[in-house]
Amino acid sequence: MARVLIADTLAKQGIEMLSKEHDVEVKTGLSEDALIEAVAGVQALVVRSQTQVTERVIAAATSLEVIGRAGVGVDNIDVEAATRHGVIVVNAPLANTLSTAEHAFGLMLATARNIPQGHASLQAGRWDRNKYMGVELAGKTLGVVGLGRIGTEVANRARAFQMRIVAYDPFVSPERAATLGVELMDLDGVLAESDFVTLHALLHEGTRNLINAERLAKAKPGIRIINAARGALIDEQALFDAVESGQVAGAGLDVFSEEPAVGNILTTSDKIVVTPHLAASTGEAQDRAAVDTAEQVLDVLAGRSARFAVNAPLVDPETMAIIGPYLDAADLAGRLAAQLAGGPVQQVRVQLLGEIGTHEPGPLRTAVIGGLLARVSDAKVTVVNADQLAEQAGLRLEIESGPARDPYTSLVVVQAAMADGVRSVAATHTSNGVRVVGIDDYTVEISPNAAPHAVMVENVDRPGMIGRVGGLLGGNNVNIAYMSVGAGNGERALMVLGTDRELNEQEIGELTAFENVFSARQLDLE
Repeated sequence: MARVLIADTLAKQGIEMLSKEHDVEVKTGLSEDALIEAVAGVQALVVRSQTQVTERVIAAATSLEVIGRAGVGVDNIDVEAATRHGVIVVNAPLANTLSTAEHAFGLMLATARNIPQGHASLQAGRWDRNKYMGVELAGKTLGVVGLGRIGTEVANRARAFQMRIVAYDPFVSPERAATLGVELMDLDGVLAESDFVTLHALLHEGTRNLINAERLAKAKPGIRIINAARGALIDEQALFDAVESGQVAGAGLDVFSEEPAVGNILTTSDKIVVTPHLAASTGEAQDRAAVDTAEQVLDVLAGRSARFAVNAPLVDPETMAIIGPYLDAADLAGRLAAQLAGGPVQQVRVQLLGEIGTHEPGPLRTAVIGGLLARVSDAKVTVVNADQLAEQAGLRLEIESGPARDPYTSLVVVQAAMADGVRSVAATHTSNGVRVVGIDDYTVEISPNAAPHAVMVENVDRPGMIGRVGGLLGGNNVNIAYMSVGAGNGERALMVLGTDRELNEQEIGELTAFENVFSARQLDLE
């Protein structure tokens, strides 16, 4: 029987499940020092979002085997420290899916029918039936931005309301969309067609202010915007201005760029329905989080695999000694292959060449999938859920091993097949860290440790091209950390320049406009 410490309030069902098999102690509101004392001799620690599980706590818990996070985010847990100490971290990523989808749909209904405004008006002693004329959902077009778990659930509910559903998600295949009864479009097309748009995308630099003044100006007049995902997906001032002008009829928002959002300009408009980040705040979601977490803690304590392990899976020391250094290479190769594809990837071929190809491929396969899905999924990819997440994204992976490719002892090659061709990335591990050593047919050397960003330019192989590209970057105050040039077959060449910052669209456009340049694009190496 193991000792289990529950350090935050947990739903009764989860406590009961753990108590049936193990010795459970509940101590909430502990300081770091108090928690360090309490974890002595504990095999499992269960928390929600309040308790901070720091490296000091993990280092002190010498008997700890698993940390259970009864919820989605693990920002309050030092996952890297847990991994170093051999502690599995599990969470409950599916617990709030339905609650968030329902809340988003509730915001859509409230926005369409002015329900909060009517409520407030009547409470204030007014009978404003004519002031709050609404619209029906039936027959309207709903645009879903992000067809992950939550976006899919919203789409399912919209069909029941007899809505037409269109969607933007560059990483969902047409086949997957067709099974959901959804028509894929680009983002501008979705905004132009939709009466309502609901956001369910991840937040990263590519999606920050995804809904901005320019896009709102081109949207269908009278559109309504729903956001229960991430506040920074929307340029808040631009949305407020568009609502005030009448271009946007209204909005329903549960998230904001900064929270608490008291005083946010979006909370001042009578046409914008707002809630204080309540999407996951249901009893059912909290119950599911407790049950899902308890089940996984029990699995780990019993020596079984957890469904949603956040950090690296357990691998025998002999195998990890060989493949461990190449996990980052596999992740980076997957990330860059997805970026180069720029859209839905139909099939992925992974070659494990050299010594790493003679060992269990699971962790390397997981790392490749993690890289491929890094920009489109908020789930931590593990050996437990990698195949499931890949299937949801429409990815078909083939893994093969082969002999070493000189001069590398081991090499990871990721080939991403799309409708119009194949993009290939080769990466390895060196004494100086991870290196990308091949892109398509070009031999290059890209170092994430030397610079966090890179710009890739394919051009005619002729004198003067390097100077022209370098001159443009220097003129825009872009520092170049390194440059690698690979000659292709024929008259083409590829230059990759490591930079200290990401180039903006205008700068990429200037590079592309150069004579004898075929293409230019930004690579995110972080």
